[in-house]
Amino acid sequence: MAKSSVSDPSLFLNRHFSWMQFNERVLEEARDQSNPLLERVKFLAITVSNLDEFVEVRLAGLMQQAEHGNREPGPDGRAPDAVLAELTAHIHSFVDEQYTCWRDELVPALEAESIRVLGLHELSREAREYIENFYAKTVEPLLTPVTVDPAHPFPHVLNKALCLAFLIRKKRRVLQTYLGVVTVPRALPRLVRLPSDEGKVEYMFLHDIVHAFSTRLYHGYDILSAAAFRVTRNSNLYLEEEESRSILESVDAQIHRRRKGVAVRLEIEAGAKPEIVERLQANFRLAPEQVFRINGPINLSRLFHLYDQTPRPDLKYRPFAARELALKPGASAIFELIRKRSLLLHHPYDSYSAVVGFIESAAHDPDVLSIKQTLYRTSENSPIVRALIEAAAKKEVSVVVELKARFDEASNIRWARNLQEAGVQVFHGLVGLKTHCKLALVARRESDGQIRRYAHLGTGNYNPSTARFYTDLSLLTTDPHMTSAVHHVFNYLTAYSERQQYTPLFVAPLNLGKNFLSLIDREAAHACAGRPSFIFAKMNSLLDEKIIQALYRASQAGVRIELLVRGACALRPGVRGISSRIRVRSIIGRFLEHSRIFVFGNGGKTEIYLGSADWMQRNIYERVEVIFHLKDPALCKQIATEVIAPYLADTLKTRILLPTGEYARLHAARQLAHMRNGHNFNVQEFLIDLIEGRQASDDVPSPPAFLRFHNPGRAAQPQD
Repeated sequence: MAKSSVSDPSLFLNRHFSWMQFNERVLEEARDQSNPLLERVKFLAITVSNLDEFVEVRLAGLMQQAEHGNREPGPDGRAPDAVLAELTAHIHSFVDEQYTCWRDELVPALEAESIRVLGLHELSREAREYIENFYAKTVEPLLTPVTVDPAHPFPHVLNKALCLAFLIRKKRRVLQTYLGVVTVPRALPRLVRLPSDEGKVEYMFLHDIVHAFSTRLYHGYDILSAAAFRVTRNSNLYLEEEESRSILESVDAQIHRRRKGVAVRLEIEAGAKPEIVERLQANFRLAPEQVFRINGPINLSRLFHLYDQTPRPDLKYRPFAARELALKPGASAIFELIRKRSLLLHHPYDSYSAVVGFIESAAHDPDVLSIKQTLYRTSENSPIVRALIEAAAKKEVSVVVELKARFDEASNIRWARNLQEAGVQVFHGLVGLKTHCKLALVARRESDGQIRRYAHLGTGNYNPSTARFYTDLSLLTTDPHMTSAVHHVFNYLTAYSERQQYTPLFVAPLNLGKNFLSLIDREAAHACAGRPSFIFAKMNSLLDEKIIQALYRASQAGVRIELLVRGACALRPGVRGISSRIRVRSIIGRFLEHSRIFVFGNGGKTEIYLGSADWMQRNIYERVEVIFHLKDPALCKQIATEVIAPYLADTLKTRILLPTGEYARLHAARQLAHMRNGHNFNVQEFLIDLIEGRQASDDVPSPPAFLRFHNPGRAAQPQD
């Protein structure tokens, strides 16, 4: 019987709808009463922040394609205009669900815990006096009321700025109405904490405070109606890098244009008068479907503030102490440890301080001669950047700063300039490619006079802040093959110096995609020959058409494939004759799953790869990415037992992607079969318990039979 075609559009799920399903899974966590209450509030705020970025980048891009008449279908066979219409309707429904969650579920639950967000009419006399004083001294000096008329054009409303629109009429002119617009100050907290009785926590939204005292802004006018609104603009950057004299200056200019991009969405209170809506819609040139009437407070991402400022640790996840490296005092201690053995760290369970300490030790150790590093995203007041600046006074320091890291461009420009001023050699990568790989390389003169190189390779950004709640992997090693290859990657980034091969690394866009396809096809060949074969892959997104087709062919050949894809997945699993041996899981929980792991059975000689790249076209062809082959048997065993096995055993936070394209939690009967000691298994909580000693290492789930690591590591690699 002939195998079915793997290029049929029905086999590909639409990437945009798949991403929306990811955000729906996050919303499920906000509605899950087993989660701590304030964590549920935070999950809801995350869905809003996620959707904002999706609208201003992905939806805006689709709109632009449709406007330009682009009819080219995606892998799923649908053209941009068809996707746009259905997707916009889907977003409207999702927003309704967000506000249902807030109004009907979270607000009553918060009030039951004496946490309230109040309106003006609900304030006590003491709270009202506090608000009047706060408005007069802190808020009003920052407000600029505008009345739109021939002498005062509509003010430019910045991207995602919260505003108030007023329908006003001069007291002496009865007939004519005007539109008033006030921007709510971004410099002030969006939720203002009120004085309240002991045991109560009460807030008021800042925009409600501005509204409450609006008559002080519009003297001589009657305020007929008011409504809060927010405009989202196209935030894509459009760079002509080949024509640019300086990428830094071009990106800097584009950032300022982003704040003024074309409007793509208007959110406005559901009770707004039609006249206000019509005037705003006309001003921003929006179609009716781009107007979102909101039954609740505009911009629920402000709830991050409620989470941060509410002193109720009993309503949050319990804190935990990450596992620290045991080091002797002194800057050279970490280098002594890495010389003895390569280290593999699983963040946030293993503290990120080891990575920070590696860079800081390199800066302070007098025997270190040079430091090279990539920076894609980092934190405010980054200790890593501070260390690099300190090191520049005494050592050779080279840093590749990616200026086009979306929504971190301004921060990265600031870091790049600070580093340059300190004497660091700063590079901006390669024209037309984002530098997304996570690499650091330290050259050190040892006691015998020889120079040894130490490398850090990671799956996540050099950001100590996000490392507390992103799961990622870090390798610290002196392996000469690995450090030599990392050195060659830096030469590629700074001099465009290409090599025929970078073994033991795969480097995008040079050979990463080709090598992954070769590894997948090799598993299919093993399966056809009756040898052990399997694929396990963990990533953020799976969207690349060629990779998906190769996985379909491997499934047809008999390869068992387990995929753990947190976000968007275009592969349709469980289709008879195509993908019946493929299972796709997604885990949404306390931490954002961010690590990328790729495992291939290879006829019993298992190979493991880690790195910065998802199986997406942009990662494979449009970025500089690095995937590294983990060969140390002890570290391979660590990945198998401490990462892969627990993740495959999870029952509590796992959703399964069905052949229909929908996601479902594991069936109750299937959950019972996977229960450990009669309880559901939460992988993230288990790993916290493991590093804190509340679980013994003997309690780690065993890898399933197909994933046993008989002989990890030393098999030959595909040709570069």
